[in-house]
Amino acid sequence: MNQKNTFRILIAICLLGNTLTTNAQQMKDGFVKIFDGKSMAGWDADTTFWKVKDNSFVGEVTPQTPIKTNTFLIYRESLPADFELKAKYRISVDGNSGINYRSEELPTIKYALKGYQADIDGGNVYTGQNYEERGRGFLANRGEIALLKTDVKPTITGTIGNADSLKAKIKTNDWNDIHIIVRGNHMQHYINGVLMSEVTDEDPEKRKMSGLLGFQVHVSKTMKVEYRKVFLKQLK
Repeated sequence: MNQKNTFRILIAICLLGNTLTTNAQQMKDGFVKIFDGKSMAGWDADTTFWKVKDNSFVGEVTPQTPIKTNTFLIYRESLPADFELKAKYRISVDGNSGINYRSEELPTIKYALKGYQADIDGGNVYTGQNYEERGRGFLANRGEIALLKTDVKPTITGTIGNADSLKAKIKTNDWNDIHIIVRGNHMQHYINGVLMSEVTDEDPEKRKMSGLLGFQVHVSKTMKVEYRKVFLKQLK
């Protein structure tokens, strides 16, 4: 065997080793990549507003593509119950988006979801809060720990920090890390490793214990949001 072939084999072995190490790490921490960075495989959306570009999901509204109702890029492979979700996002200053979970699809409006949402907006007025899309509305603002009971407004049982101080941890018009942890009736939203809001839902009639995941494009004249490196870990 000549030196050139030997060199090629060594390179292949190194590449294989790196791949196995990466896969082993994914198995060790339990997170699974649910977006391949190249296609919408496993996902479903109105492609007027959603596409894949530069290894990212891109949701966009332009003057040429007016939008009448909030629309979602929906994950179709499972209905997560207890889970952790990690992703990177970037949103335009005029943008409004969010990650819905434990949600249900509306039968009368295609690609519309109802359920819990980790809110995201370009001005970071709402980013990090827990909002129930087409439901009970604001469940916990940024900096709040909230408890939900039957047919009453959320009770604020504690604080994480000042909303403006937490806002300073969020990058504007740049990539941020979002981490959602949902276990039982307890939900936490993190941005860049910082806890932003926390909710415990003790309303047995209105709470949801599993459902769809989806990324939102909100009604707007113009906006753009990007998501990449999306990982899901099912909790037991």
